[in-house]
Amino acid sequence: MTFLFKFVILYVSICMKALSQEEHMPPKNQITIYDVAKVTGVSITTVSRVLNASGKVNDVTRRRIMEAIDTLGFVPKAEARARALRAAGRIGVLSPFFTAPSFVQRLRGISAALSDTQHELIIYTVESLDHLQSFLLSLPLTGNLNGLIILSMEVDQAAVCRLRDHNLKTVLVEYPVESLSGVVINDEAGGEMAATLLLDKGHQHFAFIGVDRSPDYAHKPIAQRYKGFRETITKAGLTLNKEMVIQAPYTMEDTYALSRDLLTQANRPTAIFAATDLQAFAVLKAARDLQISIPNDLAVIGFDDLDMASYLGLTTIRQHLDESGRIAVELLLADLAEPDRLPRHVELPLQIIEREST
Repeated sequence: MTFLFKFVILYVSICMKALSQEEHMPPKNQITIYDVAKVTGVSITTVSRVLNASGKVNDVTRRRIMEAIDTLGFVPKAEARARALRAAGRIGVLSPFFTAPSFVQRLRGISAALSDTQHELIIYTVESLDHLQSFLLSLPLTGNLNGLIILSMEVDQAAVCRLRDHNLKTVLVEYPVESLSGVVINDEAGGEMAATLLLDKGHQHFAFIGVDRSPDYAHKPIAQRYKGFRETITKAGLTLNKEMVIQAPYTMEDTYALSRDLLTQANRPTAIFAATDLQAFAVLKAARDLQISIPNDLAVIGFDDLDMASYLGLTTIRQHLDESGRIAVELLLADLAEPDRLPRHVELPLQIIEREST
């Protein structure tokens, strides 16, 4: 037997084996949870936990299961039934920091926009990166939603493809992606506006208070606000000294303590830009407790324009929180009405709201 003949026999054998394996793999529309479990080498319970966004699966296993689901084209059997039952429609919202005031106001805008429609609002709270990835895997597959709004969280390309492949119309707020409709906030421009206002009032000694630990799954607007603030001050020929940049936990108590330390320094600032209104409130309290006159001895400006800002006389950069929720709903409903239309991105204008603190 010649070498060429042996090679041909071996090649045919390999091809026949591959064909045999392919014949035993069910068509994509018949792929079951058992097939996913078999391919990934885990139990069906583990696959089910991933599908239901459970936090009891480690990251490596979760990623392996997600890749297998995408490759096999697995869709839970419940999807067809769920699609048939949801005549009234259901809109889901993925939200971090569920109790943070800025997110409460965004959700209020979403709820108000949906109140006159036949859609039910379902809120999913995200507490970790794994949690977010599980939701982005399971929600497109289960077919329980008409549409999805994602608030201030980063979405990778694999998740974007999955959302589109399963026809789950999605709108992003704060984190723009070209292929999905979204509401855009120019945080860097907001920092520039804060610096310009303080410069126009003659201030030369500035401080910035930001957030020190943003979760890895959340969008990070604070860095952009700081960038715009610092660069505008630098362009004016002034300096934002390193010791005047304070990164505080996102609580009023911690910001209050750090603000007191800052304001008891010999070279204390005459103007502070707090990257969120919540932190600006803490700065105001620290200054008043230290009997520092506002705005004569210290100007304070925040970012958001929370409901409470007007009661405390806080100057702030308004980002129209309720309106961002309403526009997100309008974009989503328009995408649902016209599935083939191109994604739209709406940039909400920022506005300086000047009050007693400056």
